[in-house]
Amino acid sequence: MKRVEFRDVEELRRHVGREVAVSDWLTVTQERIDLFAAATEDRQPGFLMLSLLPRLAADTLVLPEAKLTVNYGLNQVRFPSPVLAGQRIRAHFSPAAVEDVPAGVQLTWRVTIEAEGSDEPACVAETVSRRYAR
Repeated sequence: MKRVEFRDVEELRRHVGREVAVSDWLTVTQERIDLFAAATEDRQPGFLMLSLLPRLAADTLVLPEAKLTVNYGLNQVRFPSPVLAGQRIRAHFSPAAVEDVPAGVQLTWRVTIEAEGSDEPACVAETVSRRYAR
């Protein structure tokens, strides 16, 4: 899938509330689940879904250049449906808010992770990051 590029913050602001991109499919292998479990002692794939968000976003979105990007946190996270080994997932990205902060901007994204073959999403989350220009 082609990456979606935003030239500047104003362009991103114009898309608040609308889905702007969908990632490529990614297979959740048993090996990935096992490696995550070994590193975190968590065998439930929910938090694995969260850990994949930066990769899915980087593969899908090109944001305006920043000197520093900080993962500021999460507002809401839900895991409505499990993800099984061998299932494919993809992320849907919608900017929920673009707010000015001193020397930068705070981006809130609504991200829905779809699991192939499931009627419900695997994960619905609001991610918050801060991007500083200087």
